[in-house]
Amino acid sequence: MYAKMRPLAEEKVFKDPVHKYIYVQDETVWNLINTREFQRLRRIRQLGTSYLTFHGAEHSRFSHSLGVYEITRKIISQFERGGYSDWPRNEKLVSLCAALLHDVGHGPFSHSIEEVFETHHEEWTCRILLEETEINDVLRRVDPSFPEQVSAVICKTYERPIVMSLVSSQMDADRMDYLLRDAYFTGVNYGTFDLERILRVLRPHQDQIVVKESGMHAVEDYLMSRYQMYWQVYFHPVTRSSEIILRQIFRRAKELYGSSYSFAWMIDPLEHLLQGTIDVEGYLSLDEALVQTAFVQWQKEADPVLSDLCQRFLNRKLYKYVTMDEANETLWRQIRDEFHSAGLHPEYHLEIDFPLDLPYDVYQPGAAVSEKDEKPPILLLDQEERLSEISAKSDIIRSITGLHRGKYHLYFPMEKVREKAAYFSQAVRDVFGFYL
Repeated sequence: MYAKMRPLAEEKVFKDPVHKYIYVQDETVWNLINTREFQRLRRIRQLGTSYLTFHGAEHSRFSHSLGVYEITRKIISQFERGGYSDWPRNEKLVSLCAALLHDVGHGPFSHSIEEVFETHHEEWTCRILLEETEINDVLRRVDPSFPEQVSAVICKTYERPIVMSLVSSQMDADRMDYLLRDAYFTGVNYGTFDLERILRVLRPHQDQIVVKESGMHAVEDYLMSRYQMYWQVYFHPVTRSSEIILRQIFRRAKELYGSSYSFAWMIDPLEHLLQGTIDVEGYLSLDEALVQTAFVQWQKEADPVLSDLCQRFLNRKLYKYVTMDEANETLWRQIRDEFHSAGLHPEYHLEIDFPLDLPYDVYQPGAAVSEKDEKPPILLLDQEERLSEISAKSDIIRSITGLHRGKYHLYFPMEKVREKAAYFSQAVRDVFGFYL
């Protein structure tokens, strides 16, 4: 179906710290930005709890989504200026809408909620697009089938792989924006790379997006930036501590609710979330302001575990951690047993964390990752229009492909462990020795 663009009478411009300016020229895109579902993203942080580690990381999924839209718009404009026959011009609007809306299903502190409540933001995104929402209404004005088309791009079932790869691939507009934006707002330099150069060397070819071979070094720089951002920002041990406490709050609240605990304070959207019966309307009521309001109230709950966790999160009294190079299940079982005997709660006062439990791939060339997340490898296009997978040509990318490093971190409430030190064996004391 040809989705016709409807130009605005006057171009709209957003001032942006990463891209300088974001240009909106289409009526449908402008109307989507002004829906209540998209505006809600102003109240969802892009980096979850990272603001507790990097105080500038207060940027929202709203600004990120605009950035992904802008990079997608630039890529398509470059394809159109180049007159490439492999770019399907009638796919422009569906591509721009999918780029803009790809994160609209994120909840507050999204990944922690997803893990505890076994949900996924992409599923919520597609529901928001397809059910009775303002976004659905705007999309249906284009064509009755247009919500399904945009949803198919986001849920990776669309018929044109080249459209999906703009939003979801190993070098897509989503990753390019969040690396630059997260680096800017955390104040680090690790995530910077030459975006303009990469945009200039992208090519549409046989229904996929490839890289002109002369642009290989710009891609190397991009992948190294991604590698550094994971280990310096996304896997930062203090951020992991705050994520652990946040996840424990949700887990404890869910556990209490399931045991018929009577909360002194509760609100409908949270209750439906704990019940597992939340619908789209209730989900859209969830934002970080509401969740943090709940934490403020739950500080006063009778349950000491929930109360303590909420106080810790709100006041940044995070768990400390000790580092171990290797797994030691026998020692970890002993620590849990001694915590329990000492009156500590081993499920809430001890967490063993290894960053590679998270989804992580700097770059993977083969089918293993394609099977997992449906993201094809980055391909280089030479002057004879032959394709080759990038790690076959790049020593740098080959060296970081599948490269995993990391250490085990044992997180715990320092003052509680210190109070119970007399109950621990020497082996356990040695683990926490620095803090005792």
